[in-house]
Amino acid sequence: MEIPLSNPTATIGNSLTFKHISTAGDEILQYIDNRRKGITKSLKTRWSKFNNTCNGGIEPNSIYVIGGISGSGKSAFANSLETDLFDLNPKEDFIVLSFSLEMLSSKQVGRKLSYKTKKSTQELYSSINPIGDAVFKRIEEEIERIKQYTIYYDDNYGTVDEVRNTIYKFIEMYAKDKWLVILYDHSLLTKQASGEQERTTVVNLQRLFIEVKKINKTTIIQLSQLNREIEDKDRINNPSLHFPQRRDISSSDSVYQCADYVLVLHRPEILGIKSYSVHNWPVSNMIYMHILKNRDGEPKILSFYNNLKFNSIEEEIATN
Repeated sequence: MEIPLSNPTATIGNSLTFKHISTAGDEILQYIDNRRKGITKSLKTRWSKFNNTCNGGIEPNSIYVIGGISGSGKSAFANSLETDLFDLNPKEDFIVLSFSLEMLSSKQVGRKLSYKTKKSTQELYSSINPIGDAVFKRIEEEIERIKQYTIYYDDNYGTVDEVRNTIYKFIEMYAKDKWLVILYDHSLLTKQASGEQERTTVVNLQRLFIEVKKINKTTIIQLSQLNREIEDKDRINNPSLHFPQRRDISSSDSVYQCADYVLVLHRPEILGIKSYSVHNWPVSNMIYMHILKNRDGEPKILSFYNNLKFNSIEEEIATN
């Protein structure tokens, strides 16, 4: 059946919706025009090299995967990103729903305090060498500023269906007319439905994220673990095998295919590597971001300084 141009979008019975190419053409033309006029912008991050590589920063209607082994800095990256977006994009109307499955949301806020006060969480939480009144006063002031961010946390494990219901409820309550940024830490912690295998759960989660990213202006940022293969001695001892690859991402097929951007944060020094790859790159206090997939650009490797003591990742400072 041919759909006339006078009715470019249609639903028939129980079928899915479809539209004529002219509608899609008008939509992309409007998008390009809005981009060139600055009407539609990406959300800037504080990492200019990331912004320059990834189309200006964090894009709407996109899925980002941030992978890494434990201690690589992926949680610190996501945590600082969560508040940096508000600090650097004050004119953008967006809201954050953060699924904090790996740690309590209060500890997430503690990391933000560490980043903002340049005090380690160990210093902030110590009862042996407690912080003084002046530092506590500053913390109280920072808390009041942090409380103004439109960030909502979900600390609960849930099945994919429960995650779906939570997202749609949140959209209905708070995000109908806003850019919604969803942070999900992390994919392997999704609760399996009765009789469901872990791999099936992850696949279904990716399908949900593809569904959700198409709603208004929605961005998904999900964290993912790497499997243990990258820690294999043969890879550590062979510089040509140092770089993380697609297969290193847990449930790599579905996660990689569904993502628009796949970023792996890697700290070679925690694996005992003394010189990174055949390029002999330095490893001391370095974090390398491997952009394995960039739907609108080329793969790339970006370097950063490790300041994870204060839950922060810094751009490398040029020496010449």
